[in-house]
Amino acid sequence: MNTEELLGRYAAGERDFSGVKVDSARLRDAELPGINLSGAILFGAKLNRANLSGANLSHANLGSAWLEEANLTGANLSHAVISDGVLSEADLSGANLSYADLTACPLDGANLSGANLTGTLIGNEPLLKGANLTNVDIWSLD
Repeated sequence: MNTEELLGRYAAGERDFSGVKVDSARLRDAELPGINLSGAILFGAKLNRANLSGANLSHANLGSAWLEEANLTGANLSHAVISDGVLSEADLSGANLSYADLTACPLDGANLSGANLTGTLIGNEPLLKGANLTNVDIWSLD
């Protein structure tokens, strides 16, 4: 599937894209709240500033994806591959991950500077070794 087909089908009301492979996904600034991309292969996808609030990205391959300033509020990223800490260190700088599920989502070496992690579920074994947590917001007063 290509980016244009995914966006067209989403615009037509389809929300379940589980298991799809999107080649060279260019979804920067895309509005995709509530989309189901569980198990999808989005390696190297450009998702910066995309609205993925409430999205299901569990078990998705987001290795080398660009997620800067993405809205992932309430998204399910459990077991998603975002960063392996060796080859593809994720950039989630400025991302809104408030109330997201990051259980078993490896973020070793990830750049989370300026990210909002208010209410985020990380699980019993956070996989954040070497992650940049500069100016991370874990407390919200609003």
